[in-house]
Amino acid sequence: MHDFVRGLKCRICGKLFPKQPLNFCTEDFGPLEVDYDYEGIREVISRDKIELRPFNMWRYRELLPIDGEPTVGPLVGGTPLVDCRRLAKEIGVKKLWVKNDAVNFPTLSFKDRVVSVALSKAVEFGFKTVGCASTGNLANSVAANAAAVGLEAFIFVPSDLEAAKILGTTIYGANVIGVTGTYDQVNRLCTQVAFKYGWGFVNINLRPFYAEGSKTMGYEIAEQLGWRVPKHVVAPMAGGSLIGKLHKAFHELHKVGLIDDPVCKVYGAQAAGCNPITDAVKNNREQHKPVRKPNTIAKSLAIGDPADGFFAAKVMRETGGWGEDVSDAEIVDAMLLMGRTEGIWAETAGGVTLAVTKKLIEAGRIPRDEEIVICVTGNGLKTSDAVAEAVERPIVIKPALEEFEPIYELKKPLNTKVEAVLA
Repeated sequence: MHDFVRGLKCRICGKLFPKQPLNFCTEDFGPLEVDYDYEGIREVISRDKIELRPFNMWRYRELLPIDGEPTVGPLVGGTPLVDCRRLAKEIGVKKLWVKNDAVNFPTLSFKDRVVSVALSKAVEFGFKTVGCASTGNLANSVAANAAAVGLEAFIFVPSDLEAAKILGTTIYGANVIGVTGTYDQVNRLCTQVAFKYGWGFVNINLRPFYAEGSKTMGYEIAEQLGWRVPKHVVAPMAGGSLIGKLHKAFHELHKVGLIDDPVCKVYGAQAAGCNPITDAVKNNREQHKPVRKPNTIAKSLAIGDPADGFFAAKVMRETGGWGEDVSDAEIVDAMLLMGRTEGIWAETAGGVTLAVTKKLIEAGRIPRDEEIVICVTGNGLKTSDAVAEAVERPIVIKPALEEFEPIYELKKPLNTKVEAVLA
C-alpha cells in the first residue's frame, strides 16, 4: 500500500514535523494536522476502486493516516444516510437526511471512527497502553477497540457522567478513573499522564491522527448522495473538530477528483448550557470565551474550552453557515420528535443538532427548499435518563378484552377497519 502521509504540519505557522505522536507545534504551540500528498492520491484513487471495497470507513484508506491495513476497528463506519421524509414534513422542509452514526460499530457513536484511526496509529508507534479524556462516547470506544486488540486502556472521565456511559466503558475491562471536575480539568490531567508515562492518548498526543477519522463521515455522506455534497450540513460541537473535518472531507474529495463541487454551508450546534463556540460566532468574535461550569443534559458536548473552537468558528463563517444553541427542554423535544417520526433514537447531542436545525430554519438561515443533512453522532440508549420523565408510562390493565376496549376508544388508530378478524 502507498503511504501518502508526508508528515505533520502546524495549523498556525505551517512548520513541518515528521510522523510522530505529537499534537502541538514546538514553535508556537499551534495544533498539528496530517499533511498529505494529494497529487499522489489523485493518481491511484477512483470512485470505481472505492465502490468495490466493503462499505466501511476504510474504503477511503488512501485519505487516512495509517501506514498499512487498519489493525484496529476494521468494521467501523458504513452507517446509513436516512431519507427522513416524515421528519422533513414535520419541520417544514423539502429534503432532509440524517447521517445516523447512532448505529456505528462497535459502540454506537461516531467516536468509533476517530478511535479506530488513533489506535491503529498507536499500534504502529508501538504503544502498549492507551487512553483518553472523555465525556462518554470516546470512553466507550477506546475501551472497546483497545480490548479487541489487547491494548491496556486508562479512561479518565468526569465523575458525574451518565451511568450508562460509565457502564459502557467498564464492561470492556478498561481502567476507568472518575475525576471530580469538568472535562477541561480531566483533559489537563490526561496531558500530564500521557507525557509522564509515555502512553498513547487518542485525543492528546495522538490527536492529529485521531481527528482524521471524523472525515470519513463526510466521505460517506458525499458517496451516499451519489458523489456530491448537500447544500447544508448541521453537526454537533464539543471540541469543535467534527464540523471542520466534514468541511475538509468535502474539499479533499474535490482535490483528488472524486466530486465536482465541494461547496457546502456548515452549521455547528451546541447546548445553551455550554456554548463557547456558538457564542463566539453569534457575537462575531474570533476566539471563544471558555465556559467554566457547563450545565446541560448534553454532557457529551459539555466541553467548556474546546480545542478546535477557533477553527470551528472559522469554518462556519467561511462557508456561510452559522452556529446556534438550544435549551435542555428543546433538546428533549427534538429527541422525542426524531423518535416518533423516523424511529431514530439519538442521544442528547442528536437532540441538540435537530433542535438547532429547526431554529436555523425558523430564523431563515437555512432555506426550507434546499437539501439538509444533519449528523447524529450517538445512540439514545446512552442518555435515556434525559427523556425518561418526558415519555408516557405504559397503561396497565388486566388480561381481559373488556379492559382494553376503553383504551381503544380513547386511542383509536386512524383508518382502522372495525371488523371481526377471527371466525
